[in-house]
Amino acid sequence: MAPKKAASKKPAAADAQAEPAGLARLVPTQQRSRERYEKILECAAEMIAEKGSEAFRMSDIVERSGVPFGSLYQYFPDKTAIIGTLAERYNAGGRACVRQELAIVHKAADLRPALCRIVDGYYRMFMREPVMRDIWQATQADRTLQKLDDDDVEFLAGLLLDAFKRVEPRRDAATLVAVARLIMTLIAAAVRHAITLKPKESDRMIVLFKRMLPENPAALTDAR
Repeated sequence: MAPKKAASKKPAAADAQAEPAGLARLVPTQQRSRERYEKILECAAEMIAEKGSEAFRMSDIVERSGVPFGSLYQYFPDKTAIIGTLAERYNAGGRACVRQELAIVHKAADLRPALCRIVDGYYRMFMREPVMRDIWQATQADRTLQKLDDDDVEFLAGLLLDAFKRVEPRRDAATLVAVARLIMTLIAAAVRHAITLKPKESDRMIVLFKRMLPENPAALTDAR
């Protein structure tokens, strides 16, 4: 009988934590490694803004950032992981905005104003960070990154669902889930469409969309 192989030992002190597909392979915790990690993302965002997500290469990041190939691949297995990590950072900002606005919803009449502020917040964020549009377009072109985008909408819908349940607890729960998902999907789509237009037309599109939002979105559960 062949001798059993000794069980491999895991690294004693991890400098990083594993991430799911489409994101960074490792997220460093030590300062020097973290600075290198941030430099990679900073340079990637610059190149995406300059060239678009399709044009930049991993070798471009090495050249611009001065980070060796070995370190780059230690953190990011491919370009998809870099784009996904950047997308998740912007998603985190959006989630914070939505959570803040919905936290102050205490009655049904508060829902529409809160949703309008969420639309405005997303719109300002995209206008302030034009690279977000390029990153979003990249997420739509890659199946792995589409999953990140879908998960983000699902998370936001969950926040809206919590607000619905808080102010309209007697509504049908299953329909509230559907309404929450639909509204958050439409908000994302409207803002992303608006930012492709010329500034004045873009502003008008946002105003028009906000006018289309119902006074009490939770009441859509009454529709037959």
